[in-house]
Amino acid sequence: MTADPLAALATGSHDLPVSETLAAFLTQGWAPTPLPADARTPGHHVTPARRARLAAAFPGERLVVPAGQLHVRSNSCDYRFRPHSAYAHLTGLTGEDQVGHVLVVEPTGEAVLYARPRSQRTPGSREFYGDRRHGEFWVGRRPELAEAEQLTGIRTVHLDRLAALLDGPQPATRVLTGTDPAVDAATGRPCAATAFADGEFAAVLAELRLVKDAWEVEQLQLSVDHTVTGFADVVRALPAALRHPRGERWLEGAFNQRARAEGNGVGYDTIVASGAHACSLHWIRNDGPLDPTQLLLLDAGVETDSLYTADITRTLPISGTFSPVQREVYDLVLAAQSAGIATLKPGASFRDFHRAAMRVIVEGLADWGVLRVPAEESLRDDVGLHRRYTLCSSGHMLGLDLHDCARARAATYLDGVLEEGMVLTVEPGLYLQPDDETLPLELRGIGVRIEDDLVITADGARLMSAELPRTADDVEEWMGALLG
Repeated sequence: MTADPLAALATGSHDLPVSETLAAFLTQGWAPTPLPADARTPGHHVTPARRARLAAAFPGERLVVPAGQLHVRSNSCDYRFRPHSAYAHLTGLTGEDQVGHVLVVEPTGEAVLYARPRSQRTPGSREFYGDRRHGEFWVGRRPELAEAEQLTGIRTVHLDRLAALLDGPQPATRVLTGTDPAVDAATGRPCAATAFADGEFAAVLAELRLVKDAWEVEQLQLSVDHTVTGFADVVRALPAALRHPRGERWLEGAFNQRARAEGNGVGYDTIVASGAHACSLHWIRNDGPLDPTQLLLLDAGVETDSLYTADITRTLPISGTFSPVQREVYDLVLAAQSAGIATLKPGASFRDFHRAAMRVIVEGLADWGVLRVPAEESLRDDVGLHRRYTLCSSGHMLGLDLHDCARARAATYLDGVLEEGMVLTVEPGLYLQPDDETLPLELRGIGVRIEDDLVITADGARLMSAELPRTADDVEEWMGALLG
């Protein structure tokens, strides 16, 4: 093979070379900076029970849960790192310093954390100033191994020892695959010891999170409270956004500022959809102008530093006042949401709230003359013509992930029953496309979704996002007060 004649001329790194004299100087004169002796990860008191439940689900087996690796965004720039939710749930470690770390639960039930220690500043050490991905000068301080053990209560050893652990004859081993290519490669040998279905392991990891403990509910309430504040920020920003050619993006910035100030950031890409953009369920371009005669659909959530996210949607009149047609659509969606919320209680089927919401939607569409078949016929699973205007389901579990516990088996989630401590969203919507000739002209281009977060209680459900108004009258009053 002929060498590329241009390779020698390529730029590669734009960093200046480090002389031996500078390298020696860089390893001298550093004061100790230990973590406080009482430093602990948030939730450190609840993670041991989570690991114990996981070990009990797979007795006598080795369980490997990686945090994950960095992903390139563009050339030498990586996306911001967020550890896998299963890893965060079991360790309490949520920071960007967890790249490449791995939790192993041994067949004895002992948990061991394989971590990269703090960059050493000793002669010959270059990582702390020379490694863009892991060096302390580039990305900040990591804990020492002893400090990581102090933070988590988990025995912690050097990440370099993981390869030796996974080499040679293995006990029965399960791996959360697809998270860290290096771990997949190290554990992917086709032998009996590693031949378990990874899907079952991923499912159990998800199912462990279906019922939230009291600390998790507190974290979710915190994320909801910050999100409510962010929605108010958006309303206050409306006058300036109306003057900007990309008003949607101006509002996105208003919410995202609150998310970064109060938490880790947004739990998902913020949806700011004005006018007909609201008919695109996952509109995240957010590049449109605002029209005061139109509605604004805002779907957003603050992710706390502990990585729990809210997920709330409100549909707001940009002028501060609904038109009669907008109010009619809004009121139908609100009635559907209220019907869904009314079904929530321990023992209810997870699918009950969607069915209740859709019945209200279908009957409303039939009353408007939009449906071409009777309501009862459309509600049949083998017909479902109303889904042209609703399309998606009416809610999902919520927690460390926006669509939490998605790897859980259908029998325990979609076809399961609700239990006290579960947290979920209820979010019916109507998406009346601007070019839909089955609709009267006055309805085309209107998109409405109303979404709230709820926790299942002993006798029903608590509306965690109750501080945000839901009725059309209350929305108008709230907006009027914020806009003065």
